[in-house]
Amino acid sequence: MSTYILLLTGFGLVVLLTAWLPMMLKEIPLSLPIACVGIGALAAGNLELPSLAPHPQQHLKATERLTEAVVIVALMGAGLKLDRSLRWAKAVLTWRLLIVAMPLTIALIALLSSTLLGLGTAAALLLGAALAPTDPVLASDVQVGPPRSGEEDEVRFTLTAEAGLNDGLAFPFVNLAIALAAASQTSEPWLMSWLTVDVLWKLVCGVAVGCMVGRVLGWLTFRLPNRAKLSRTGDGFVALGITAVAYGLTELAHGYGFLAVFCAAASFRTVEQNHAYHEKLHEFIEQLERLLMMILLVLFGGAISSGNLLGAMDGAVILFALLVLFIVRPACGWISLVGLSRPLGERGAISFFGVRGLGSAYYLAYGLGHAEFERPELLWTAAGLVVLISIVIHGVAVTPMMRHLDRQREARR
Repeated sequence: MSTYILLLTGFGLVVLLTAWLPMMLKEIPLSLPIACVGIGALAAGNLELPSLAPHPQQHLKATERLTEAVVIVALMGAGLKLDRSLRWAKAVLTWRLLIVAMPLTIALIALLSSTLLGLGTAAALLLGAALAPTDPVLASDVQVGPPRSGEEDEVRFTLTAEAGLNDGLAFPFVNLAIALAAASQTSEPWLMSWLTVDVLWKLVCGVAVGCMVGRVLGWLTFRLPNRAKLSRTGDGFVALGITAVAYGLTELAHGYGFLAVFCAAASFRTVEQNHAYHEKLHEFIEQLERLLMMILLVLFGGAISSGNLLGAMDGAVILFALLVLFIVRPACGWISLVGLSRPLGERGAISFFGVRGLGSAYYLAYGLGHAEFERPELLWTAAGLVVLISIVIHGVAVTPMMRHLDRQREARR
């Protein structure tokens, strides 16, 4: 039977499941990502389709581009959801996670990578930067609801804003790992270039271009005279255009496109905060995100089952993954929230629910494609195991935990 026909049929099934599975899983502690990984593992293991079982290291550029696409779509969705401002006073928990928890998490993961896995400085830093950010794709179960829905409690808002911003903020550390790897071979100076270009310019450029694109496109959408008011189109796919323009212009200016996409979405919202058109835009981008996520997680399951993604796994890798998920992220998150008068359960949820996912695959593929790092198979195995355990643990725990927090919140009112 033709592989093409099988893949086409499988794609159709994934599309149908994209629409149906969320409803089927809504009342049970099982997430859509878990189901997708399981489907991919079963399909690759039983149908023996090589195309469903690629190892990312064999297709670095394809892995980078596919994960890049789903991450920027998810970042647009996260930005469109937020009804609240990202100013310090309104989002102090998020900024603490970004300023304190994230660098500390990168440092501790790099330390574990060096001591447990035996990786050198550059490779350990790359793994730390790849695994530190909360994934905007797989964190949707702990994010706020659609625009104007009112589902924006402190936990959901904090995790949504963190997932939207920390992908862009991880990039300087990925580039630092690349600079260190290159310097180990050429001995060329790198510090000033990294500070001025990779930290200062690219961060400022990402924020500035993203905000500018969001404001300009928001003005064109909502503020033109009534006959030409573009919001009257009702077309949700405009959100995809905003995503591509913000990302493309920022990358052309050598800034961080991930940061720009989220800033563009948040800035676009501020032009006409309560317009119903935001709901249409978010609905489209959410459906696209879910479809792309399912396809990539099916491939991830196939890579685990038949692609030898976890081929370098041993006791040290398992210990590393458990420490990252159950000690490093919760501890760093908790430390960053010290001194804030939030309920214990909320601080615990914010600290724990930092799911790792497709963004980690993007950063690894990007780094490995731009410099020579030692033991790339070990890097993929360690990251793959962390993502797999994160998907399972968070997928099972999110629904009951969030319902418990919602009940506590209602009881305090």
